[in-house]
Amino acid sequence: MSAQTHPATVLVIDDEVQMRRLLRRIIEQEGHKVALAETGREGLERAGIDRPDVIILDLGLPDMDGMNVLRELRSRSSVPILILSVREAEDTIVSALDGGADDYLTKPFRTGELLARVRALLRHRISGQEDQVFTSEDFTADLSARTVIVRGRTVKLTPTEYDLLELFVRNPGKVLTHSFLLREVWGPAYAEETQYLRVFVGQLRKKIERDPTTPHILVTEAGVGYRLVC
Repeated sequence: MSAQTHPATVLVIDDEVQMRRLLRRIIEQEGHKVALAETGREGLERAGIDRPDVIILDLGLPDMDGMNVLRELRSRSSVPILILSVREAEDTIVSALDGGADDYLTKPFRTGELLARVRALLRHRISGQEDQVFTSEDFTADLSARTVIVRGRTVKLTPTEYDLLELFVRNPGKVLTHSFLLREVWGPAYAEETQYLRVFVGQLRKKIERDPTTPHILVTEAGVGYRLVC
């Protein structure tokens, strides 16, 4: 799937003026437009006015907790949301991702990593019936035909492996938590059975990675989940 060809609009919701200025400069240098908000309520208002392609959201806002802003944004829209916060506790990251965030990056951050995360969130996603083929450098997945071609070779997946891969290709660049993947593939009763996930991710990597011991397609987000890099 190719990246957007037109300038995107990125909404930054952060109460620190220096951080807003920094993010604006970094993102505008990439050729995108930037909208700014310093409170949760202003961010919700700007999200409705500016119709952003990506939202960068801080959790420590002066008027509302960022998690509440996240929930409100997600109830209104499916716009990709990147959490950018000093909060680095694993349970906070998992809660944010399970609560609807597409990605999570802690402060301080590296400029290159932030831009890479934004680019990943700006990539076209599979939606509806008009776009059922995912293509990357390493593999192609045709969701309508349920076929997977890895570097020119058709690969046979088990039904469970296919269901798992489909979740990733429908959410390229997004961190999918262990509990989300387990609920979606195996059902709510398996939400804590992370060993199932490790086994099947390992099997999937053997079929699509060039070197399963050093994966670069299905990467591990330690303690949180997995991400499809494309």
